[in-house]
Amino acid sequence: MRFALDAEQREFGRTLGRMLAAADTPSAVRAWARGDHKPGLAVWEQLAQAGVFGLAVPEAFGGTGPLPVEVAVAFTELGRYAVPGPVVEAVAVTALLARLAAAGRPVLAEAWLPRVGEGAARVTAALPTVPGGSPYALDTDVCDGVFAVPDGADDLFVAAGHGPVQPSLDPARRLALPHCGAEPVEAGRAVREAARHAAEWAAFAAAAQVLGVGLALLERTVAYVGQRRQFGVAVGGFQAVKHRLADTRAGLEFAGPLVHGAAVALAAGAPGAGAEVAAAKAAASDAAYAAARTALQLHGAIGYTAEYDLSLWLGKARALRSAWGSPADCRARTLDIFSE
Repeated sequence: MRFALDAEQREFGRTLGRMLAAADTPSAVRAWARGDHKPGLAVWEQLAQAGVFGLAVPEAFGGTGPLPVEVAVAFTELGRYAVPGPVVEAVAVTALLARLAAAGRPVLAEAWLPRVGEGAARVTAALPTVPGGSPYALDTDVCDGVFAVPDGADDLFVAAGHGPVQPSLDPARRLALPHCGAEPVEAGRAVREAARHAAEWAAFAAAAQVLGVGLALLERTVAYVGQRRQFGVAVGGFQAVKHRLADTRAGLEFAGPLVHGAAVALAAGAPGAGAEVAAAKAAASDAAYAAARTALQLHGAIGYTAEYDLSLWLGKARALRSAWGSPADCRARTLDIFSE
């Protein structure tokens, strides 16, 4: 099967790319890492106006979705430009609440999803009970709602607060343990199933985002080796460098169709969609991590400096590699699903 974007989807990606290129996202990322969210939130407002947050929200709740293919296009661009904030977690919460609504529990969806879709509410999630989940929530200090399912429970809480903010591999990914209230807002088997559905969508969005990170690392490295000179010639002309870049490109080109294939499976509600998502996350994470290693080695000493913008994508590649399922976890998940 061939997974090709249509003209409208490609133009959507190009439009987002032009918008983000003009938004100076590296400065917004650095400010976000310092705890200054204002520049990053300005980028979020632009994304909301472009309809990005409504892509996963069902039409019944004011969104335009769920549109997995368009989500993949958008999140690839978010990764390409290193957009900060809990964008993947917003998709997870959207999927969680939409599944609860489909199970006959629409109250939370009615209260939250219209605002999430239009960018009026920022949300994040902590789902330690699901594959790839974590007890830590991302960017709790900038969110209006922190949705948490404690480990070993089938109870959903909207956290009232959070613990100290913890650093991560990516300085712009700020983690904290949510403080759950005394009473859950939902409970029972429906919560368990909704959390699994949310984790599936989160892994899918993270796969698209880390793919974009890998593409950005490759693009920046190709540009750099075309300028850096040794022995009077550009190092990009050396055969060993060409081979390394070609291998990196091949890995990313292989991961792209897997991400789009997972989007098609999610859109169709295919029984094997979970396996498609896990395979896409594993391939995209590995490809982006390989792109990070290539970028670091071919940039030389400058690649290690935090002041150089390359570091923003290097940190994100490392963090997203394990977020919502490491490659090893995702491969095991794929095998488990296919063996069921």
